[in-house]
This record gives sequence, C-alpha cells and structure tokens, in this order.
Amino acid sequence: MKLVCPIVLLFIASIVQADTTTDQAGFSLNSVADVFQAEGVEGTFVVASSDGQTLHVHNEKRAKRQLSPASTFKILNTLIALDVGVVTSKDSAFQWDGTKRGLDAWNKDQTLQSAFKVSCVWCYQEIARNVGESRYRTALMDANYGNQRIGDQVDQFWLNGELQVSALEQINFLSRLVSDSVPFRREHIDILKTIMRDDQSPSDYTIYAKSGWTGSELAVGWYVGYVEKND
Repeated sequence: MKLVCPIVLLFIASIVQADTTTDQAGFSLNSVADVFQAEGVEGTFVVASSDGQTLHVHNEKRAKRQLSPASTFKILNTLIALDVGVVTSKDSAFQWDGTKRGLDAWNKDQTLQSAFKVSCVWCYQEIARNVGESRYRTALMDANYGNQRIGDQVDQFWLNGELQVSALEQINFLSRLVSDSVPFRREHIDILKTIMRDDQSPSDYTIYAKSGWTGSELAVGWYVGYVEKND
C-alpha cells in the first residue's frame, strides 16, 4: 500500500514567528519556521496523512486565512475542464495566437499537460471562457472549494482575488482528491495526476504538485500537492 501525504506551503512577504511543535514521532516544525524566517517571509506549512489521522500545521492563523489560489487553482480547474468536455486528454491542444505574453514558455502552441507544467495563463483563460460562469459555480459548490466566488470575470476569478481558499481548505481538497472522494470521474483524476507529476521526484517518492504566485502588490506564493511513497 502506498503512503500518500498531502502538503501545502504558503508564504507572503513578512516575518514569521517560530513554532516549536513536535509530535511523539519526533516531527518538528522548528526547521520550517527557520526557513521562513531566514527568507524574511511570513508563511504557513501544512502536511497531513492521507488517512486524516495526522496533521502538522505551522502558523495556524495563516493556514486558516483565505487568499487567492492563483495558479494552484489549475488543479481543480483541470478536473472541471475535463468533466464538462472542454478538454478530453492531456494532449488536448491550444493554438497560440501569436501574441507575446508573460513568459517565453507561454508563447507557443500548448497541450493541456504543457499548459499545466508552464502555468500557461492564456490557456486556462481559454478553458474558463468555454466552461462559463454557470458551470463554474456548480463545480465550485460541488467540490466545496474555498469561498466558491467567481465574480463577473470568468477568466480572472482565480487571479484577481475573487476566489479565495485557505491552506487548510487546500489540504482538505487534496485529501479528498487522493482518496477519490471528489465529484469527478476516475479517468479524469488519472489524467490530472499524470500532468501533476513532478518529473524531478526522487526515486523513493513521487511528488504531484502545482505552484502559484499572485501578481498583487503583496505577493503570495503557494506550493500545493501530495507526496506518494513508491513501493
């Protein structure tokens, strides 16, 4: 049986206080606090066991605060797109329109898999316009994701702060994802996991994750995913 541990790392620009929590197994969050403090950022770190029996939280107050998910919403957004048929596989294509945007990696034709890997904003905005407000509202409610708000800009809500989610809510969603308890088809979950896989994972573990970074004045960074111990 594989060991699966959902993890969420969230940080913003500010100073963090040390948390000295240590469990009976010897797991300490001191080193997490040291990393945040050394980098001069305020952050939270949450890790849970897949069975829900163990939860480690550094900076619980921050872990409960809802913030824009930024590109980490691509995890749920991919499932929604597959569910409604906007895309059908990891190889579903997006044709670049020739407009230069953001990163060089975005400025070419993409597949669903490459769009996820390079966090291609225009690709997922195209997905969003095809999904539409009504189907998003239903999907966010069914998935019980964050504050479930999309506002009036269907291709901006996960970027402009309308949709917000806490680190603890991210962990809750990931835990349901890895246990197949989300309202999506098994084959779509499998496609998502394929494109979430970090190709630089160590030999004894496989990491499935997505980063996110807001473009607001107070920058917020995320690293969201789960770790699976290989047999």
